[in-house]
Amino acid sequence: MVTNKAVTDLIRQALAEDLGTGDITSEATIPAESTSEAVILAKQHLVLAGIDVAREVFRYLDPGIQFSPLAKDSDVIHAGTEIARLSGNTRALLAGERVALNLLQHMSGIATLTAAYVNKIKGLKAEILDTRKTLPGLRQLEKYAVRMGGGKNHRMGLYDMILIKDNHIKAAGSITKAMTSARKKSGQLKIEVETGNLNEVREALASKADIIMLDNMPLDLMSEAVKIIKGQALVEASGNVTLETIRAIAETGVDYISSGSLTHSAPAADISMKIK
Repeated sequence: MVTNKAVTDLIRQALAEDLGTGDITSEATIPAESTSEAVILAKQHLVLAGIDVAREVFRYLDPGIQFSPLAKDSDVIHAGTEIARLSGNTRALLAGERVALNLLQHMSGIATLTAAYVNKIKGLKAEILDTRKTLPGLRQLEKYAVRMGGGKNHRMGLYDMILIKDNHIKAAGSITKAMTSARKKSGQLKIEVETGNLNEVREALASKADIIMLDNMPLDLMSEAVKIIKGQALVEASGNVTLETIRAIAETGVDYISSGSLTHSAPAADISMKIK
C-alpha cells in the first residue's frame, strides 16, 4: 500500500487539473442526487499496482463512495477480470474515473513490464533495478509499481546513495580522485562507480567501490569484468537492456541489471470503469 501525504497532494492536484470549475457534462446530464454502481475491469493480462491509490481518488472526492477491491497489488490479473466494485454518487464516480484510471493504468503498466523482465531472468542470480528516470512528481508511485512487479528500487534520489557517473569523473579528474573525495563524505552510504571499459573497472575496484556499474558494455567485456571483480564488489549492468537482451546480460554473472525503460517506457495497462 502506498498512500501518504505526498500521494494525497498528487491526487488533489490531478483532480484540480481535470475538474477545473466542475464536470459540466455530468452536471448537465445527471441529477445531483443520482447514485450508481460501477466496476473497474482489466481488459488485458496485467500485474496490478495502484489499487489503493485509485481508491483514495474516489475517497478524496466523496468519502461516501464505497470502493471494494477484488484484487491486491502484485496480483496477476487476467483479461476480463473485475478489479474493484464501486457504489455511490454518480457524479462523484464519473469525476474521479479518469484520474483514478490514469494512475492505475500507469502503475499497472510499470508492474507488468517489470514482471516481464523478472520472468526473463528466472533461475539466475541477477535482480532487476529501476533508475531515476521517472516522471516528475510520480517517482514514489512508479518505484512502488516496480516493486509490485518483482523488481527492486535503485536509489530514490540524489540523497540516499553516492553514484559516481562519467560527468563526476570528468569533473573530479579520475575515478580515484572522485572516490577519495567521496569516501570522506559518504558516512554509511554505499558508493557506486560507473565504468565503461576494463581499465575503469580495475580503477574502481582498486578504489574499493561498493558497486561497480558496467555501462553499455558488450557481453564479452561484461563477462571479463565480472571475472576481474571476482566478488570483491557488487556488479550492476546498465544500458541496452531489453526483453531480448536481458537474459544474456544476466548470464554474465552480474548482480543487478538496471533499466530506465521500466518507468519511462512502460505502456499503460488497459483498464476501464463501467457504470452498471
